[in-house]
Amino acid sequence: MAISYSSTLKNTRMDAITTAIGATGKLVIGTSSLSGATGVLATITLGASAFGAAAAGVLTMSGLPLSAVASATGTAAKAELRTSADAVVATALTVGTSASDIIVGTTSINSGNTVQVTAATITHAA
Repeated sequence: MAISYSSTLKNTRMDAITTAIGATGKLVIGTSSLSGATGVLATITLGASAFGAAAAGVLTMSGLPLSAVASATGTAAKAELRTSADAVVATALTVGTSASDIIVGTTSINSGNTVQVTAATITHAA
């Protein structure tokens, strides 16, 4: 049987993501093969207030839209939250133009073009 968490515990765990990425964390957007340096399409530096406090087990990115210049060409499919030292804090985030954790203007990324994040929410599992 699956574990269920209280709303308070979900919020605490989600807020721990914000603490773990620190004041200079990164949102790394990549292809379906995103892992380490492989599949990276764009990296967006996040500030200390990148996320507000979690509510109902949901962490919502603030200060949007955020953008960065793409470093490679490909189809955006996955994202990771990392520390400034590239330690992965949260992985397997979905990327799309709707119904995804990370919402971008287009998933068709070309090197040198701007990648813009217009919405981002991360939801704790039940």
